[in-house]
Amino acid sequence: MIQADVLIVGGGGAGTSAALHLARRGVRVVLLERGLVGGQATGVNYGGVRQQGRHPAGIPLARKSREIWSRIRELTGSDVEFDPSGHLKLARSAADEAELLRWNTLAVEHGLRPRMIGRNAIRELYPHFSDVVIAGSLMEEDGSANPRLLAPALARAARKAGADIREGHAVTGLEHDGTDFRLLANGTRFAAPWLLNCAGFWGGEIARQFGEAVPIEKLHPNMLVTEPLPYFLRESLGVVGGGLYMRQIARGNIIFGGGRGESDAGITFTRPRPDAAFEVMRSAIAVIPRLEHAMVIRSWSGTDGTFADHFPVLGPSRTTPGLIHAFGFCGEGFQTGPGVGAVLSELVMDGVTDVPLEAFDIGRFTAAQIAV
Repeated sequence: MIQADVLIVGGGGAGTSAALHLARRGVRVVLLERGLVGGQATGVNYGGVRQQGRHPAGIPLARKSREIWSRIRELTGSDVEFDPSGHLKLARSAADEAELLRWNTLAVEHGLRPRMIGRNAIRELYPHFSDVVIAGSLMEEDGSANPRLLAPALARAARKAGADIREGHAVTGLEHDGTDFRLLANGTRFAAPWLLNCAGFWGGEIARQFGEAVPIEKLHPNMLVTEPLPYFLRESLGVVGGGLYMRQIARGNIIFGGGRGESDAGITFTRPRPDAAFEVMRSAIAVIPRLEHAMVIRSWSGTDGTFADHFPVLGPSRTTPGLIHAFGFCGEGFQTGPGVGAVLSELVMDGVTDVPLEAFDIGRFTAAQIAV
């Protein structure tokens, strides 16, 4: 039996960040990841570090995480290719422009500093856009990072701080004896008074085992990348209403995505969908015509969890003291992962966090929602 202070299930950005923050405070932490750290949602997404467009309830968490991103190299000792290149959200109709204006007003009230770019200015500043783009909103402090580097960097730093990070450890037994959580993984038993449920889509099953079923659905992002092209796109791009996101890395490749991939019933594999890929290609060309002849060299997908209200489950269990949930980030967990880890460490060590969590409470779902 390995006794710890905190057990973490799930080695994505949230789990590895929590392990690092806790270990730095002298806590005995064991993190169990059934595959490789960053092997699911954290490692297969677009890489956006974006506060822009967040629901008001999510802005405090996004801001807390953005502050951590600003010192991510110092925190991890690694380069995860964080680039505060700016995030530009595009309007393609008058209604889109009105939505940008509405959100910008709200964002200022929460301490953010977006900047509207009107029809004439966007033509002058971004001549590569087609006429379908009529306005944009720029968050200059937003940007991107490399999804494949974040969780491994956090895990290495956590190990250096004293955390026990175990990859290839699928949890096959899970119970609470009234004092400790007892987990079985790879024939080894682990025990601790605290359990952090950071298992992504599979976090719903852990919650169910403690009497907290939730209506989580699987989400498979549809991702593509082109051959290297002459560099022209500084900002990370999105569009009002979603369906297209795009950025160009320093090597010249355009990473873009939209729509959903698919998986088998047991999610033993995921793959992008050709129809979704062709649709997002058409959308990208409509916004930036010069992409018409770019060659797509790879496509991929992975698995995240999502809810109908587009909020994650984040906060203490309603049924089991010592259990804290952090899963189902609806495709937005890459940016918030470092901040979520900090929040989890605060809840364990201090019993409180400065981020409002009411909107993310696991008790928000009705019986009818859960039954669907």
